Amino acid sequence: MLMNMLSYNENKPLIAMVVPTGIGASLGGYAGDASLTAKMFAKNYNVIVNPNIVNAACFSGISDNMLYVEGWTLSQFFKGNLNLIPSENNKIGIIFDKGISQGILNVHINTMNAVKTIYGVNIIGSEITEEPACVEFYNSETGISTGRVVNNKTLIKAGKKLIEQGADVIAVVCKFEEPPEDNYKDGEGVDIVGGIEAVISHYLTRELKVPVVHSPAFEDIAITKDIVDAKASAEYITPTFLPCLLIALNNAPLFSYKKVEHYICVDKVKALIMPYNSLGSSIVADALDRRIKVIAVKENKSILKITKDIIKNNDIIETETYEKCSKILKEII
Repeated sequence: MLMNMLSYNENKPLIAMVVPTGIGASLGGYAGDASLTAKMFAKNYNVIVNPNIVNAACFSGISDNMLYVEGWTLSQFFKGNLNLIPSENNKIGIIFDKGISQGILNVHINTMNAVKTIYGVNIIGSEITEEPACVEFYNSETGISTGRVVNNKTLIKAGKKLIEQGADVIAVVCKFEEPPEDNYKDGEGVDIVGGIEAVISHYLTRELKVPVVHSPAFEDIAITKDIVDAKASAEYITPTFLPCLLIALNNAPLFSYKKVEHYICVDKVKALIMPYNSLGSSIVADALDRRIKVIAVKENKSILKITKDIIKNNDIIETETYEKCSKILKEII
């Protein structure tokens, strides 16, 4: 059964809905909890979404008319440095960190085969890194989730092998130590592993020049018997977070530094939708410079405090809810 979602409809306007990773966003800061909002917009528009919005462990919120674009590509796209290429049935390669134990690796291989069998995604192969990647994660002094990869070169080597085999896009799974106890399962606070996941994706995408998205592998795969908050629940019922990557990467747009007629350039974007107090990113500045409408939604707040008033730009439209944002889009597009 071949999964064949339409990722781009030329008859629909293009918007972007972005929720930055690792900032404790009240909507989109957990596990696919912004998916329904993105689907609401996708009824009328093509919607660029970052993985943080739709990734939900063994589930994926990706749907028709959504363009799944990781953060580095997104920032370069808004700068006008590259263009998106609508694509379907991508050839997917998977990088596995050598630090993952054999038993946990087997769980991920079974997951890979299950997704391939059920959804028909074209997984062309996998590569185990020559050395452990050694991922570290923590919250910064400002509370934002971040971290580092001690041995990032080994990930690059494995990625290059997959590209030589014909991979269009890459999923990467690195070993993570168990995170400390926090309030994430209660739908509060910051996803402590999310920031470094974004860093890994950004770094590999930039270096390999193909879309790359990351999911963690934990040695403790016991499933909790406790009730957790619905926003985080997808991550507490599965031993692996790999399925959402493979499902979304299947039809994720590729990118090119060339400008070709049927490629998607930033000039086609009509609006950028952001959480209310998360307006300090480069994509917001670049969108404003290009006179793209920027809408800040007050029902979605983060630990950041960068609002319209802080950046002193009266062109930003503020609205209370995503539902009201939808009505505004109908007026301005």
